[in-house]
Amino acid sequence: MSRPPLPPFTEQTARQKVRAAEDAWNSRDALIVTPAYSDGSIWRNRAEFLQGHDQIRAFLTRKWQAEQEYRLIKELWAFTTNRIAVRFAYEWQTTSGDWFRSYGNENWQFDPDGRMARRIASINDLPIAEGDRLFHWPLGPRPADHADLSTLGL
Repeated sequence: MSRPPLPPFTEQTARQKVRAAEDAWNSRDALIVTPAYSDGSIWRNRAEFLQGHDQIRAFLTRKWQAEQEYRLIKELWAFTTNRIAVRFAYEWQTTSGDWFRSYGNENWQFDPDGRMARRIASINDLPIAEGDRLFHWPLGPRPADHADLSTLGL
């Protein structure tokens, strides 16, 4: 299974890869997101360590059950031939109604087929008031005309 764009990355294809990942994660569907990772993909997400599709799918399912109203923006930070670094922010609501904005950085390493073999994520959560939310689009992909992280000052 191939997941274009494929390495080696250019700035343009790295940006395409980042936006494709953002759009997939904004689907909040583990069955859509999981195939972008290699069968044995290794993750560190905060302090949780995962490997393979079954663990990734279970993690994402748990995540989006807990993180309601999830909206994510990713931004390319740097890239090499088969690696991409991104910074991101996402807003979400707990099942009890509290709002958070989570900030983080991810390091990605890709197999030649364009699937992600390694994902290392560091994330911090900031409680916010509902009135401080900045991500106001209908659930799903971020509209092309919505501000990015840099424009929002995040």
